Amino acid sequence: MAKPVFLKHNLGVISLISVAGVLALALILFSDDIKRHNMDPKVPFQTYQRPPAPDYAKPSSWYLNPSLSRTASTRKADVFFVHATSYSVGKEWLGPIDDQAASDDILQMQLPNYAAPFATEGNVYAPRYRQAGLYSMLTRREDAREARQFAYGDVEKAFEAFLRQRRGDRGLVLAGVEQGGLIVDRLLKTKILPDKNLSSQLIAVYIFEAIVPASDYQNGEVKACGSRSQTGCVLAYMSVDAGRPDQALQAERKALIWSENFNLVPLGKEKALCVNPLTGDTSESDVDARQSLGAVNATGLEWDTPPALVPRKVSAQCRGGMLYITRPNSPTFEDDGTWISRMKVNSYNLFYGDIKTDFRDRLYSFPYNQKAQKFQTVTD
Repeated sequence: MAKPVFLKHNLGVISLISVAGVLALALILFSDDIKRHNMDPKVPFQTYQRPPAPDYAKPSSWYLNPSLSRTASTRKADVFFVHATSYSVGKEWLGPIDDQAASDDILQMQLPNYAAPFATEGNVYAPRYRQAGLYSMLTRREDAREARQFAYGDVEKAFEAFLRQRRGDRGLVLAGVEQGGLIVDRLLKTKILPDKNLSSQLIAVYIFEAIVPASDYQNGEVKACGSRSQTGCVLAYMSVDAGRPDQALQAERKALIWSENFNLVPLGKEKALCVNPLTGDTSESDVDARQSLGAVNATGLEWDTPPALVPRKVSAQCRGGMLYITRPNSPTFEDDGTWISRMKVNSYNLFYGDIKTDFRDRLYSFPYNQKAQKFQTVTD
């Protein structure tokens, strides 16, 4: 029996749409491959000419350093903040610390959105470092891993200088975003945990938009945060859009974590750590947007200018180690549409108000004796 003409027509239209969809997806993937190829330094990292090293005794090697600028307060906690990837020029494994475009990205976007939540009650220190360039973050090849491991070396030197320079005595916070988050993960394990004096000062560690293994923070001295009153714990998440499990799969596939010998290796079958910033715990409950304390787009604001919070617009759920989120339906919380912007950390912070409150609550829960001006040892 012959098919009706309209059915043949509809099947033909559906087939054309399917083919067009496949071709569009293939074009996007092919275009991404071309862009990545054009960014490839095409020089082995071992023979690559590194940019000049920073000198952390100088203010020019810091984006923020309250001690060197004589603005540090002994009434605040000290926050060591490591920025995300901002250097996106092709053909380079590492970004120099004085690149203007990369510096503007950090000063105008990253610090106001991601470091400022700590500024009200924290002395925020933010070092410049020879960051791994954007291409290094888009591939797992050995040269890229070496570039990222090299970047850690700069930040470790900055942290040692920070310890000599810091003036606060209210406790210590580590915070890092994306590339900076992975660096903070290693700093905690190599510089804080082996030192009882430093570990006793640890208020919390914040690892934003980066994947670290959940198993690393289950049974050790420092655990994943279980409530906002807990101190000496880790809050970490990698966010993906709700309803987009493909984004989670892509993030897991390209994720690199530190091995026991502190080499970068694939995530493999490890589950990522997810602490929901709306609640400050590892619950996998779907947290309604009504609990959101405020998203912001603070890009372009001066460092000491408080942004306008947009509360009750972001929901979030930890599921399978990833943080699935819904964002406000507003152009304010979208990137500029360019491929480079999509590959970098968001130019806004959906959890600004929540992180600010989380830090405050942990700071006030911290076992610090103001009158004696010393840290107290608390036994379980």
